[in-house]
Amino acid sequence: MSVPPIPLVDLKAQHAEIAGEVSAGLAQVIADTAFILGPAVREFEEAFARYCEVSQCVGVANGTDAIELVLRALGIGPGDEVIVPANTFIATALGVVRAGARPVLVDCDGYQLLDPGRIEAALSPRTRAVMPVHLFGQIADMKTIGEIAASRGLFVIEDAAQSQGARRNGRRSGSFGLAAATSFYPGKNIGAYGDAGAVLTSSDDIGARLRKLRNWGSETKYHHPEIGFNSRLDTLQAVVLSAKLKRLDAWNEARRRAAARYDALLSGIEGVELPRTLPGNEHVWHLYVIRVPKRDEVLATLNAEGIGAGIHYPVPLHLHGAMRDLGYRKGDFPVAEKAATEILSLPMYPHLKDEDQQRVAEALKKSL
Repeated sequence: MSVPPIPLVDLKAQHAEIAGEVSAGLAQVIADTAFILGPAVREFEEAFARYCEVSQCVGVANGTDAIELVLRALGIGPGDEVIVPANTFIATALGVVRAGARPVLVDCDGYQLLDPGRIEAALSPRTRAVMPVHLFGQIADMKTIGEIAASRGLFVIEDAAQSQGARRNGRRSGSFGLAAATSFYPGKNIGAYGDAGAVLTSSDDIGARLRKLRNWGSETKYHHPEIGFNSRLDTLQAVVLSAKLKRLDAWNEARRRAAARYDALLSGIEGVELPRTLPGNEHVWHLYVIRVPKRDEVLATLNAEGIGAGIHYPVPLHLHGAMRDLGYRKGDFPVAEKAATEILSLPMYPHLKDEDQQRVAEALKKSL
């Protein structure tokens, strides 16, 4: 009898845990017909702001919109530049482009995070903000980044889509910068049942401006003093997110236990480089990313064994056709480029079973 495949992410197990609560919440929204910016949205925004230890959470349609809208709220646009790491999902850079600004890329460090030591060389008189990405579940070196930004009068905007619940030196992800953008794409540590996102801030002014921008530039119905967008967190998604938020700490702790098991299982396998945690971080393991030689061959072997491994991300930002106009070339960001040929994401989710991790380890050893 064949063994069942092990997915990269198991959303079915998550749903089974919250199905009853979500069904009741959705039924209430439908009964109330409060589909747009209903009470469930406000309740989730308030709860998530408290959780992230900030005063404001503004729900929007997706994480890319969150980046674009926070830049627009800060007046960043044409002629401006924003520092972005070379190793991240393309949405980080696309949000900058959609706001009319130019992403300026910086190579990553040994943790695959924005390297603070390379920021100064990338600054220009047009630089307005630095946008570190808290990649794979851990927070960038925000103290150093914040000091550099403060010395130059720059905004710090966090891309916190992969670090929901993480802490650095006791502070929660999303509370370091003037604002933070996050995504609730289904596979995130707290994910919706479709696209959704939010901006976090402790600035009342930024929060108020974002609420206008997401709603056609309007605070009062049919009065539009400025150009805005149709980018609101769906009320039905807010119900799902509220149910998941109650369990986020427990699920993150389960991810930590799974990461520790992987560390123990894989530490003796020759050729496997385990992920490292930047000192001071409380990792939430959105992804468990190892490095291996002949990565593509290893990935194919794992997939053939029913192991849902993947790559995050196989192409650095500057080598995408969409970023061609930035003028970068292969070789400009060697750390990110080398990582892109070696990184391999193993199955990681709160309900991952010990025996499944054992299978992953055995298949990985066999593939090498």
